[in-house]
Amino acid sequence: MSTPAAPPYWDPDRDETLVCRAVRDETHDVRTFILQAPEPHLFAYRPGQFMTFEIPLASQGGGGQGVQRCYTLSSSPTRPYAVSITVKRTPGGPASNWLHDHFRVGDRLNALGPMGEFTSDGHADRKLLFLSAGSGITPLMSMARAQHDLASRQDVVFVHSARSPADIVFRDELALMARARSGFRTATICEASGGGAPWDGFTGRLSLSMLSLIAPDFMEREIFVCGPSGYMAGVCALLAEAGFDMARHHEESFVFGELSTLEQAEVRTAAPRPHAAAHKVEFTKSRRTIEVDEQTFVLEAAKSAGMRLPSSCTKGLCGTCKSKLISGTVEMTHAGGIRQREIDQGMILICCSRPTSDLVIER
Repeated sequence: MSTPAAPPYWDPDRDETLVCRAVRDETHDVRTFILQAPEPHLFAYRPGQFMTFEIPLASQGGGGQGVQRCYTLSSSPTRPYAVSITVKRTPGGPASNWLHDHFRVGDRLNALGPMGEFTSDGHADRKLLFLSAGSGITPLMSMARAQHDLASRQDVVFVHSARSPADIVFRDELALMARARSGFRTATICEASGGGAPWDGFTGRLSLSMLSLIAPDFMEREIFVCGPSGYMAGVCALLAEAGFDMARHHEESFVFGELSTLEQAEVRTAAPRPHAAAHKVEFTKSRRTIEVDEQTFVLEAAKSAGMRLPSSCTKGLCGTCKSKLISGTVEMTHAGGIRQREIDQGMILICCSRPTSDLVIER
């Protein structure tokens, strides 16, 4: 009797459609979507990586327009027949609200990836500390699930910060992992004890004294952090105060919208490039025209001009800034965030494209 052939692996250069197979509520405003290829495929990725999804928004009056959004996979590559994303409903957030309100079992989304460099792979010889807040738990949950499935004996402390007990994502599963693995410990910090659920754990915000109680040896650990920008900035300040070696600090964040404080500072202090030829770049939807020299990425120049354009990794990796080039030519060096057929159709990633002529871009 012959052994059935294994399904092929998902190929991001060829495959792009994922089907929703199940939807699971995690909290009152967090939902997990389990996704598979239309035909059986296996998914190979590293725990902590993300995929970029095209969210149609048509049913919210988007006129058929789609937006690109990056979501970290909360699933584990040890279970290769499906992937999952865990999405928090964000007030006013078009993508998260569309997913919660309209994305159902049997519906499809276009996706690119998996991609990303935020992973605990390669640190098997180190003790680990996972620090997460809110929906930033997803990449760290992927790492924890992979370690659990592989019966890893690695020493891991997982500290999650939530707004209230009712907002704790994956609470029961993390408790199960902690019971099953002697080297895996968890702690949850709730900003407030309300929310209708009992709470007798840590209350407030993560502090150096609190971290020293939870993980007294945190200075010896490799630290992985994911959460809102304010949380991650606070963690950085906390670790700097302790004298932690920041070479062993790793963080992940995808931020859309206004320029960050750091970006604004970079804009103010950016040195001019007087010797590079400049070209006019017209954005048809924004109705803005700016000048961009041949040494500057289009996205960088647009941000310097105060424009708010969708972007995320700024490395040509995630595909969030994908735009239609109506006319002109660019020099683009991407890292996998765009397919060759999309390039052939005139799409570019403005974060890693420098103009070589005047441009007209549909943005």
